[in-house]
Amino acid sequence: MCDVLVGQSYYLRFDTKLLAAMQPYPPIGTLYAASYLRSRHYEVALFDAMLADSEDEWAGALDSCNPRFAVIYEDNFNYLSKMCLLRMREAAFSMMERARARGCTVIVAGSDATDRAALYLSHGAHFVLNGEGEVTLAELLDRLCGRSEVPLDSIRGMTFRDKSGEGIVVTPRRPDLTELDVLPLPAWDLVDVGRYREIWSARHGYFSMNMATSRGCPYHCNWCAKPIWGQRYNVRSPESVVTELEWLKATYHPDHIWFVDDILGLKPGWVKRFADLVERERVGTAFKSLCRADLLLREDTVDALRRAGAEAVWLGAESGSQKILDAMDKGTRVDQTREAARRLHAAGIKVGFFLQFGYLGETRADIAATLQLVRDCRPDDIGMSVSYPLPGTKFHRAVREQLGLQQNWVDSADLAMMYRGPFSTAFYRKLHAVLHHEFRMRQAWARLTGGSAGLAGDADGRRRGSGRPRLLASVLYHAAALSVSRLQLTLRARRRHRGLAPLPPFMTAEAAANPTPQHDSLVGS
Repeated sequence: MCDVLVGQSYYLRFDTKLLAAMQPYPPIGTLYAASYLRSRHYEVALFDAMLADSEDEWAGALDSCNPRFAVIYEDNFNYLSKMCLLRMREAAFSMMERARARGCTVIVAGSDATDRAALYLSHGAHFVLNGEGEVTLAELLDRLCGRSEVPLDSIRGMTFRDKSGEGIVVTPRRPDLTELDVLPLPAWDLVDVGRYREIWSARHGYFSMNMATSRGCPYHCNWCAKPIWGQRYNVRSPESVVTELEWLKATYHPDHIWFVDDILGLKPGWVKRFADLVERERVGTAFKSLCRADLLLREDTVDALRRAGAEAVWLGAESGSQKILDAMDKGTRVDQTREAARRLHAAGIKVGFFLQFGYLGETRADIAATLQLVRDCRPDDIGMSVSYPLPGTKFHRAVREQLGLQQNWVDSADLAMMYRGPFSTAFYRKLHAVLHHEFRMRQAWARLTGGSAGLAGDADGRRRGSGRPRLLASVLYHAAALSVSRLQLTLRARRRHRGLAPLPPFMTAEAAANPTPQHDSLVGS
């Protein structure tokens, strides 16, 4: 028996792409909500959907816990929650309906629920929390439990049905928390940490945990939805973060940390202070994080990341075309991405590129420029997406009239073009194959020929016994797959744009590893 069962609806098992990668993290945003409720003297249980097989396990948790309140509080630090995947939305609806059938008061919080509150109310939610939810959730529970007599319509940050059941009440948005240091640490004791450790250790040879140092992002990329924190950015002190890191290391002994912030160390001087404290307290731990290329060019930032323990930094490179970056209101330049990648590699830090294709006005030349950026910078890992219109963004407003029935991806591997983009969904899915086959071929070729400095996977390869025969096999496999994928991509492009020049001939592995002018594009110039 508990007062509140809190959970989230992102099931790793429902996302085949990330299930194959098998790098699961507990829902840290949900854990913050649980710990905040406990600080207000509520008895809280956790349902962790990340490793669950299906919504049936949620039903079992409802039966065993018998809560008065069922709270589906999405992990707002998980970018896939922001993307509002259809399979996870269906899971949330199923969870709400099962909770309501058991007599629970159902409360929902998250990006999709904030954007589509009426839809969630129609599927069983009694209350939807809009934006940042911890304080709103606690005030709502206080009211429903009789601890407070504040009228429901006076509690900021909620959407719910009026007394008639016909109308909908939306209360004013609640100001975001600014003093993040006062929040209790995430409720890690509610998580089966041992199960996560076993998965990570078996699949990757180390154990990674997640931490958050900030909330929000103040930049204006016009495709980025921000229903939780808007343009606001608030950050914890380096002292608070180091104290938490020290506690995690002493309690759970992680080998690695993922800092889940949209941007790590945006505040001037923050990374340097963090590095100084890590060195002073001797709590250095390998970590990965996200950052903007322009911020990495500030004096001593890359060196401070190195001192703090940075193993990998992911950049929102997005495109190798300045025209596309400017159209996105990205606020960065291609040359800054190149220089940031160079500095990170020089410091011994791996580089990841997030790449986005399919933005308004994209041409084959823009695609070619992005592929060339990858070849020139030699990132250690890449992630590719296509432009994804989400409510509340300038991009969504620009293409709203073109949207059809499907306005969200089913899962993270979908890559559907949901507006009439420069090329078709089939083209971009094939481009994904071309990009990754060339990237993996170049990595294997570099290691095979001794040019692996700066490329990911060397240590992993040695652990797995990846000798020369294995590397050669990888080169040949990806070369063959690349040849077929490029041919298919050519056909897709010609169907959309008749009369364009044919694609250049298939690259050899050596040419891909050392591109020359005649091999400057996989999709033509």
